[in-house]
Amino acid sequence: GIFLAMLATRAIILERKPSACNQMFLSKAQRIVPSFRRARAAVLVRAMATAPKKVVVVGGVAGGASCAARLRRLSETTDITVFEKGPYVSFANCGLPYHVGDVIQEESKLLVANVAKFRSWFNVDVKESTEVVSIDRKAKTVTAKDLKSGEEKQYPYDKLVLSPGAAAIRPPLPGLDLPGIFSMKTIPDTRAVKSWIKEHDVKTAVVVGGGFIGLEMVENLVHLGIKTSLVEMLPQVMPPLDPEMVEPLHDHLRKKGVTLHLGDGVAGFEKNPAGSGLLVATASGAKHQADLVMLVIGVRPETGLAKAAGLELGARGGIKVDDSMRTSDPDIYAVGDAVEVRDVVTGKYTLVPLAGPANRQGRIVADAICGAEPSRFRGVQGTAVVGVFGMTVASTGASEKTLRREGIAHDKVYLHINNHAGYYPGAATIDLKLMFSPKDGKILGMQAVGVGEGVEKRVDVVAMAMQMGGTVYDLEEAELCYAPQYGSAKDPVNMAGMVAANVLRGMHPVEQWDDLDAITSDPNALLVDVREPGEVEKACVKGAVNWPLSTLRQKLPELPKDKKLYIYCQVGLRGYLATRQLLLSGRDAVNISGGFRSFQQCPPASPTAKM
Repeated sequence: GIFLAMLATRAIILERKPSACNQMFLSKAQRIVPSFRRARAAVLVRAMATAPKKVVVVGGVAGGASCAARLRRLSETTDITVFEKGPYVSFANCGLPYHVGDVIQEESKLLVANVAKFRSWFNVDVKESTEVVSIDRKAKTVTAKDLKSGEEKQYPYDKLVLSPGAAAIRPPLPGLDLPGIFSMKTIPDTRAVKSWIKEHDVKTAVVVGGGFIGLEMVENLVHLGIKTSLVEMLPQVMPPLDPEMVEPLHDHLRKKGVTLHLGDGVAGFEKNPAGSGLLVATASGAKHQADLVMLVIGVRPETGLAKAAGLELGARGGIKVDDSMRTSDPDIYAVGDAVEVRDVVTGKYTLVPLAGPANRQGRIVADAICGAEPSRFRGVQGTAVVGVFGMTVASTGASEKTLRREGIAHDKVYLHINNHAGYYPGAATIDLKLMFSPKDGKILGMQAVGVGEGVEKRVDVVAMAMQMGGTVYDLEEAELCYAPQYGSAKDPVNMAGMVAANVLRGMHPVEQWDDLDAITSDPNALLVDVREPGEVEKACVKGAVNWPLSTLRQKLPELPKDKKLYIYCQVGLRGYLATRQLLLSGRDAVNISGGFRSFQQCPPASPTAKM
């Protein structure tokens, strides 16, 4: 029976990863065990019977709440208690900025589940406003403090799950405790901000931090009619992305009236001597007036409880766990923003405070506790998206910055392509960057930005391909939905795969704008613009000659064969066509990926952008 169950489990797993070898195994398994699914179900039933008697979960929201609900679905006999330090056990913290901006008008819409729902639906005992202050690993008890009454009480456990989350970073800056400075982590935070805006008739705001929450706060404050500035220590917003990919977002924010102070970190706060409100001082010496300040510069893992209990922490300061989310204590698990997880691209351990991984980790812990199946957390690739004033910015996998830092060999291509058929009304451009291994085409990462629909859809497709170990060749062969209002017969995902595959096959040699200085200083190189004269008159790269694609074939006999030709057009397509013509005529030519549009998106601080 055990053999059949093991065979059944492996068969189900391999069904999800088809290959010639796996198909042979499945064929044999299905002949040997016609009822392998029923056999596995029997194993699950037996596992449920051996579930622990008492499970204590510290922290709700995403990971903890998901774990508790999954546990109940796996076992009706386990006693499950959830302790939540805050007043709400499970709420949509990703929706908080939109409640401030009245996009989500009712606060109740943010509540995913309350105490009554956990009790009636799952028979889970939830204790809100109750903080677990210590763990006695030897006695297998936790001490919890009722934050309203101050009463402390001990609770036993067979298995303990830590989901403490992460705390908003509040650095020790001068004036940090002045009225009018807020973080954005909880529902009480939204109440405080909304009350301050109403009571103080806020007209101006400064958002400190250009990450996900910072950008969402900027959008929602502007939505309320508040003149808003953004202060960011780094030279770009959205630090996880590569700088050239957020230049369109910088332009978009400025067009929406947002003042950006990039590369100039916050240094402190002071009262405005000229009137009400505050002054936000930055490292450059500048001071920015604000009636409201949102300090949203990131989070750090809440590991105090784990550290005090003697649990092992990782190099990044998070709780160290294995792929079952088990800590250094075999009876204690940890999930969510407080744990270190493996980056599937770099292989390094990192902190990824995202809701999706936290929810999956909660489910995996429930499976591990009940012995339901060999459930494992595979790691993270950091798939994420943010929407700002109708522009979508999404990414998955490693950035080029990360690949360079880790010394991982990579190639890249840029595309600027319509989100759906150009002849159908409303087509908009997606700026897309794909990174892949030069050895075998394995996908390493993708970033995309655009104001049209479908930006995140393309990133999601590539994220799934990455999860399955996919390559650029898989992308060019991907069969995706097509109708003119949704995409093109060659979807942007297909096109990205085709361009990258052509690069690897040697059919499409490419160069990058990163190397422009070397190109222009090489006497044996020639920079060639193949756009039409009217386009060149509007803007061009200094030092380029103009050979329009429309007349290139006729002029081939006149073109030099003793120079390496670096070709560019507006977005890359005509450059590719010109490169093929020149190569087939015996000339040495390469196409500069992304064309002039990518040149325009080079960050202002780069030498390329000054050409």
